[in-house]
Amino acid sequence: MAFGILRGAAVLQLVTNCPSIHAQAAASPPFPGAKSDWFGFDRYDFTVDGKPVLVVVPKTPAPGKPWVWHGEFFGHKPAPDVALLGRGCHIVYMSVPDMLGCPAAVAHWNALHRELTGRHGFAKQAALVGLSRGGLYCYNWAAVNPQSVACLYGDAPVCDFKSWPGAFGKGKRSDRDWQLVLERYGFKSDEEAKAYDKNPVDNLAALAAAKIPILHVFGDADEVVPWDENTGIVDQRYRKLGGSITLIRKPGGHHHPHGLEDSTPIIDFIWKHSASPEAKTWWESRDRPAQGVGN
Repeated sequence: MAFGILRGAAVLQLVTNCPSIHAQAAASPPFPGAKSDWFGFDRYDFTVDGKPVLVVVPKTPAPGKPWVWHGEFFGHKPAPDVALLGRGCHIVYMSVPDMLGCPAAVAHWNALHRELTGRHGFAKQAALVGLSRGGLYCYNWAAVNPQSVACLYGDAPVCDFKSWPGAFGKGKRSDRDWQLVLERYGFKSDEEAKAYDKNPVDNLAALAAAKIPILHVFGDADEVVPWDENTGIVDQRYRKLGGSITLIRKPGGHHHPHGLEDSTPIIDFIWKHSASPEAKTWWESRDRPAQGVGN
């Protein structure tokens, strides 16, 4: 009984302290740029390092300001984002769509991370979401900044540009995007690109050393980004390095549609690994209606 009373008092004290945490968050400078509505939440569009950026703001930020950072295709299958906004997470996207995770794109991401963590008080570690080609951005940035990653969720992610857009295996060729790979990475020939050893499938050691948890959702009949050339190799190599990775297979699934009919596993994974203990206690203490999680 005494233990229960003490435990309850500790939780009450933590919850009571949340307003002071929120007051500190409110003291952060407001976001610049145009304000609009996104599923009932405030969205701000502005520029960082010369690139378009958007931030969607929760009604009440969770303690510690956890956030979700998209590599590409923001707004596609938004159910997890909407649910996580409801839990106090910010949602972030930087538009560098034709850079395919090249070193210059990583540098732009570095600038955005500095802006959001330094000026706006975001958590030092972000939850990365790499959908399709977005996997190149997320994995390549994580390899350089493993200490700044809470977790990584990949949805049919590209993990080797030789597979897509190069199609030197079973993937579908995209001539336009392959030319972008050559240009953005500074390769002089296909052979030079094929010899590149810093694709995500080759560059997992830093993520494993940092114990970054990974979740991949994929269709095992994907003909665009074949899972066995991307997710399958990451899975095998990451486990061998001692890393933690979870796979959710969609039997007979193709590259589209993305996501899951019930987004709960995605939401729970991101929240578990990106929210601080204080944020989780704050969330559990709130009176709230049940939230749908379907796509």
